[in-house]
Amino acid sequence: QVQLVETGGGSVQTGGSLRLSCAASESLFSTNCVAWFRQAPGKEREGVAIINTLSSGTAYAASVTGRFTISQNGAKNTIYLQMNSLKPEDTAMYYCAADRCGLGFDPTKYVYWGQGTQVTVSS
Repeated sequence: QVQLVETGGGSVQTGGSLRLSCAASESLFSTNCVAWFRQAPGKEREGVAIINTLSSGTAYAASVTGRFTISQNGAKNTIYLQMNSLKPEDTAMYYCAADRCGLGFDPTKYVYWGQGTQVTVSS
């Protein structure tokens, strides 16, 4: 069973940067896509970015395009989310999720989840 652990959250000011990491307990080849989601208090969980661990293809939500970058390491057991030009509206708990590709940004379709890491952006 794939286990995911997120790290790298913290508190930054508007315009700052953070890099989140999602480490997997086993090779992500068995689950083709890894996605980052976020959930702010009182709001639904929303998709942020997806990476295909086999092709390295990526996709982003419109709200983060041009500011966030998803990538993976050479061993394909860690996924990163580089977040630049952060805004207060980016404040949320960030989660990584893994499963087969083709699920898009629907969180209900992902089986494997990490515990989350908090990102707080102050104005």
